Amino acid sequence: MVKVTIDSKTIEVAEGTTVLEAARMLNIQIPTLCHHPKLTPFGGCRMCIVEVKGVPRPLTSCTTPVSEGMEVTTSSPEIEDLRRTVLELILSDHPNDCMICEKAGDCTLQELAYFYGIKENRFAGERRVYEKRDGNPFIERDMEKCILCGRCVKVCDEVQGVEAIDFTYRGFKSKICPPFEKDLKCEFCGQCVAVCPTGALTGKMWALRGRQKDIKEVDTTCAYCGTGCNITLHVRANEVIRVTSKEDKWNEGWLCVKGRFGYTFINSPDRLKKPLIRIKDRSSGSNGLNSSSSSNGLNGFREVSWDEALDYTAQRLKEIKGKHGPDAIAGLSSARCTTEENYLFQKFVRAGLGTNNIDHCARL
Repeated sequence: MVKVTIDSKTIEVAEGTTVLEAARMLNIQIPTLCHHPKLTPFGGCRMCIVEVKGVPRPLTSCTTPVSEGMEVTTSSPEIEDLRRTVLELILSDHPNDCMICEKAGDCTLQELAYFYGIKENRFAGERRVYEKRDGNPFIERDMEKCILCGRCVKVCDEVQGVEAIDFTYRGFKSKICPPFEKDLKCEFCGQCVAVCPTGALTGKMWALRGRQKDIKEVDTTCAYCGTGCNITLHVRANEVIRVTSKEDKWNEGWLCVKGRFGYTFINSPDRLKKPLIRIKDRSSGSNGLNSSSSSNGLNGFREVSWDEALDYTAQRLKEIKGKHGPDAIAGLSSARCTTEENYLFQKFVRAGLGTNNIDHCARL
């Protein structure tokens, strides 16, 4: 363990802990742009600089490990002036279109500009301009808003292991792009979108659908497989407009392409909302059970209530078991159910129906 003093507060932390991590343990806030707690330190944005006693120059707190007896100052007039200058330099090469940016209200760069009160920029000059927009189906890559923080590169490499993007060129021409500057072609998991601190990476499906105002957030569980990832549905006017995932849950905010972008079925007009029973006698439109439901244009089926559907299913299972025995019935479960649901289903088939004819599909 190492003892370090930060802003006159002393704390004992494990060896290898960075100054930034130790400061956050003390609830001392240090501004960052390129840092992400689940990715390796980068130190590219320089917003997290601090003063260390005995060191003649500021150090990036996200890449500097603590040492025994270290004394750190996280905020001083000189440090704040340097941070403001760094922020102004970043903003000098950033489009000023927050009014229509998808990330407005949830943009780290915007928040820092607000807290440092930057209304005008004193560093006028040439700005990077990219006319091309990526032709991939899911992710909007507006590289004029990219601040080269490297988060997207790191998450694609360290979390996904795909390495679909990387830094290219040098100096003023530096940019992040796929190989040979072609359109992004990857798994489209959207981890890069999740960690981007600006509006450089957003979901194409989210465009002009709503940002922060009148948005209701609903925490739920992804239904695409049995992994059970946490997701948050962003709902506006009773319609899901985007999906995110909270970092403090067990899947740590990471999602696959289905969980992050495959949500349009929720609002599809073709989605089934009631149970269906196949019509046996089409001339009478009845299957032998009393019902006032009509076919509603469903070819060969009719909508029924859940009570009627369950009664009908139980009746047919009893008839088949009585006439042909329990082994005439088999159960097929799904990996899209939870572990608990699959357990209950196999218990129902084995104990309720009396057969061991139970299997499952381990795929989607």
